[in-house]
Amino acid sequence: MTESPIRVLCIGGSTRPNSSSEKAVRVSAAAAEAEGAVVDLIVSRDLMLPIYDTETPDRTPEAQRFVAAARAADALIIASPGYHGTMSGMIKNVLDYLEDTNADERVYLDGVPVGCIAVSYGWQATVSTLQSLRTTVHALRGWPSPFGATINATEKIFDGDGACIDERAKFGLETVAKQVVEFAKLRKAGLVTDLAVAGTV
Repeated sequence: MTESPIRVLCIGGSTRPNSSSEKAVRVSAAAAEAEGAVVDLIVSRDLMLPIYDTETPDRTPEAQRFVAAARAADALIIASPGYHGTMSGMIKNVLDYLEDTNADERVYLDGVPVGCIAVSYGWQATVSTLQSLRTTVHALRGWPSPFGATINATEKIFDGDGACIDERAKFGLETVAKQVVEFAKLRKAGLVTDLAVAGTV
């Protein structure tokens, strides 16, 4: 359908390497690759950027890498742990760096499909965390995938190697990936337009 592959930026995890949210985004990233996408994965401590500062253009190499990857991406997948009922401060701060794209031809995540994954200890926090992700994606002009994955980390979801051993969780993580890749392909092929989608929302 398209001449060049879809590029998907996958971010997620916590300050603790190999966290459940990092494992979740890796499973989703693998599913995106299986759909033919080229995946750029930024996880865990590579997302520990300085607090976003609007008063200086100075950016760390890690921040520059994230913004460049976001600019190049046709789709994003974001996995956040639930901290006190919402996305983590680390993930929110990373997304704040998209303000650096406010003068680009494609501002923020305008027209970009975004898969949202929430991981928390307990179902209540997964729901509110997913909602906070969706709200922020909307504010950044992105299109959250119709399916949002929620992972209850109190259950046995991953094995020691990070493979998802819970079929319901695996279905959710793979569905998020499939939806954003499919939609990005349609967008890239010109088969879906902003106007067409606006008329359905």
